[in-house]
Amino acid sequence: MKKTSKTTKLSGKPQIVFFGSGPVAAKSLRLLLEAFTIEAVITKPKPIHHRGSTPVLELSEKLKLKTFTPSNKKELSELFASKPVTSRLGIVIDYGIIIAQDVIDYFPLGIVNSHFSLLPEWRGADPITFSILSGQQVTGVSLMLITAGLDEGPLLCQAPYLLPPDITTPELTDILIEISHASLVNILPMYISGEVTPRGQDVSTHPTFSRKLTKEDGTIDWHKSAKQIEREVRAFIEWPRNRTTIGGKDIIVTKAYSVPVNHSDTKPGDVEAVKEAGVLMVECGSGSLCIERLQPAGKNEMTAAAFLAGYGHLFDG
Repeated sequence: MKKTSKTTKLSGKPQIVFFGSGPVAAKSLRLLLEAFTIEAVITKPKPIHHRGSTPVLELSEKLKLKTFTPSNKKELSELFASKPVTSRLGIVIDYGIIIAQDVIDYFPLGIVNSHFSLLPEWRGADPITFSILSGQQVTGVSLMLITAGLDEGPLLCQAPYLLPPDITTPELTDILIEISHASLVNILPMYISGEVTPRGQDVSTHPTFSRKLTKEDGTIDWHKSAKQIEREVRAFIEWPRNRTTIGGKDIIVTKAYSVPVNHSDTKPGDVEAVKEAGVLMVECGSGSLCIERLQPAGKNEMTAAAFLAGYGHLFDG
């Protein structure tokens, strides 16, 4: 477990401890600095031989915030047994380590999690992606006091957001970060002063659960409906991406739309080159997917029209 940097000078702003590790957490931390005094940042350490980025660790050290890097649940509890901070409240966003009850209890006001769904909808690791995959029309942000249960804690507030029909996971993530920040800035001071009282989640709607994605999730199953595959293209645009083989070429689908068209003489996965429209139309279990943009293996992303200009002969006859 490592401590880095020096404590910044405290101000009259509400004082908190921030728990977070990933890119969403880093963006949130940068925004929170405007409205809160960050007494300390708790983040995951950089793994040995790790060449990728550690967004929160890098930002925290750059800003010279007091930084602790426990690597697991046990080390986190050991850190707080040493009473390293005096803040009454913690905030956790995109952290990646389970927080034990002794750490939660360390804070008189608990630890608030900004969860990017309208709980109890999409509890779990990846609520943003699953909001798009499900085809729902409304998602949002929930401010919740964490408990031992998975995203089961009482709510401080919820902020809904109407999903545009063509939104992608990165676009939705950026929007929800802004909604999260506005909610934290508005609600936390009132919670600290006692003006906001936590309330239990409405579980009469039956909780739903998200999960971490795997690379296999990105393999397109053409027996699914075209509407579902189109949602997967938008949801998986960064990871795991939608992979298939077209005309013998491995490709990643990056933009597509669905049409309610099926042909009686074709089967799921059959491809028609619609050159006049500049799309590749693929038969699905229900409807067809029209691919507008794609990335062939080893090449840059391109339009379907550009792909057909180079490989159109694969679809002749």
